[in-house]
Amino acid sequence: MKRNYWPTTKWQAADPVTLKRGFEKLSGIGPIIKSEYNNINSIVVVKNGYIAYERYFNGFGPDDTHHVASITKSIISALIGIAIDKGFIKNAEQKVLDFFPEYVNNPIDEKRQEITILHLLSMTAPYPFEDWHEPLDKMCMQSDWVKYILNMLGQKGSVGTFKYSTAGAHLLSTIITRSTGTSAREFANKHLFNYIGMNEIPNYEMESYGFEDLFGKNVKGWVNDPSGNSTGGWGLTLTTRDMARFGFLYLNNGIWENKQIIPKEWIRKTIMMNANKYGYLWWLREEDGIFAYLALGDGGNVICCIPEKDMVVAIASEFIVNPSDRWSLIKEYIIPAVSI
Repeated sequence: MKRNYWPTTKWQAADPVTLKRGFEKLSGIGPIIKSEYNNINSIVVVKNGYIAYERYFNGFGPDDTHHVASITKSIISALIGIAIDKGFIKNAEQKVLDFFPEYVNNPIDEKRQEITILHLLSMTAPYPFEDWHEPLDKMCMQSDWVKYILNMLGQKGSVGTFKYSTAGAHLLSTIITRSTGTSAREFANKHLFNYIGMNEIPNYEMESYGFEDLFGKNVKGWVNDPSGNSTGGWGLTLTTRDMARFGFLYLNNGIWENKQIIPKEWIRKTIMMNANKYGYLWWLREEDGIFAYLALGDGGNVICCIPEKDMVVAIASEFIVNPSDRWSLIKEYIIPAVSI
């Protein structure tokens, strides 16, 4: 799709006249957000490459960063695709243990030896915990997170069965470090963020590894583990406009200002619908004839891409338990408003 401009330095707002009645309808969702989605701190809706709606709540503004939680995983997915394209990693079928020779201490464990990068990307590697009951707190108390994860990897279950794992995403971040010689944060700044006008993520010195340091309001930049690896499953802070930029890059099949940042084929595979409704660290959704792929984070952080509508919805939220479903907000209010 040909674009009139790229929001590398600045987003342009859509002309309300071009959005017609939809603009008025969209501008009326503020009260709905305040009453039904009151942990939303900000929302940016991009339609046809222009900001159609942008609002901030709870004292936040355009320059404020937010801990986007598991949206970090979708960034890691992009970085793996870039690292493969640049030759740092052979392909997605490369074995995970190739990158951790010092941890291979049980040659009889055939299941662990089968696991590939692709299994980590698609959440189809086996672990000993029940699905959605991952003991993240135990991992965070370790002095060596990678050793702890590798010891879990391949236990119980079978290779190929869906099981959501934040630890697996952390292995992917570590694979980026081991294959490129730089942290995921540094690799992202150089090969992704800088190209599309996202703010460079500064180094964040971890003072301790308590809950607030790892997950709370103290999080700045990009959290790292005790060995210096950027956390793969959470811990990245972004502005809402930069969340929208990342989604817009995917909406354009990895192209930005005529430069292929993420391989087009990688994005095609990432968002290919499957039985698990989960691509390469992106959630997939098809409902009422609308296909969307979403980077989702705890508390209701969302980057939602809807190719058919040429639309990106970025929502930054404060962590709360059981937030109101963002898809309902997008489907019932946002899509109808900007599709007029």
